[in-house]
Amino acid sequence: MIKADTLTRRVFKPLVFLLCLLPAAWLVAGIANWPPASLGANPVETIQDTLGIWGLRLLLATLAVTPLRELGGWPRVLAFRRMLGLYAFFYIALHFLFYLFVDQASDWRQLLADVVKRPYITAGFTALLLLIPLALTSTRRAMRRLGRRWQKLHRLVYVAVVLGCVHFWWQVKADIREPVVYAAITAVLLGWRLQHYWRRRAARTDGSGPARLAGQPPAEA
Repeated sequence: MIKADTLTRRVFKPLVFLLCLLPAAWLVAGIANWPPASLGANPVETIQDTLGIWGLRLLLATLAVTPLRELGGWPRVLAFRRMLGLYAFFYIALHFLFYLFVDQASDWRQLLADVVKRPYITAGFTALLLLIPLALTSTRRAMRRLGRRWQKLHRLVYVAVVLGCVHFWWQVKADIREPVVYAAITAVLLGWRLQHYWRRRAARTDGSGPARLAGQPPAEA
């Protein structure tokens, strides 16, 4: 009988990897004019929006891992957190690069002007800058070298996801229903963490903290 850890490593992780790659594959198929993957009347906008929205979705999926572990009793879901986080960065970085090299035709001066003058671009660009050190320190080696500082550094993801929601919300001109959904999910995930933090702090105060914290992962992202 296959062990659960082996099944996760050999079956579920490759499956999640491929599922995360599907949006990019769909865009490539659209660029290649494969009819089922039509990019519509404005392909540039479709590609840019798709990359951005999937970056935000995967960022939220990364933040959902710890609550799923705690509330659902699914410890092995932690095996997917780093992959989801790196895929989120992958899509967000492509979103930015597509904006720079295609939408802005590699005009760095125009990019900097937009960052200064357009608040929604300021928010999105800041979120990207915050995610870069997180992606660069996502390895186990970096985790060991940074120690406790690794956990503090990776809490920047909370700021990044809020800025991502703000970027999306401010970019939408009329129908804000979709940004509201993502903002609500973000509020729930961050609210759960805040409540969890106060509960653990209370546990440390009354002396029961070490027992409750045993087996906690080195970082809560």
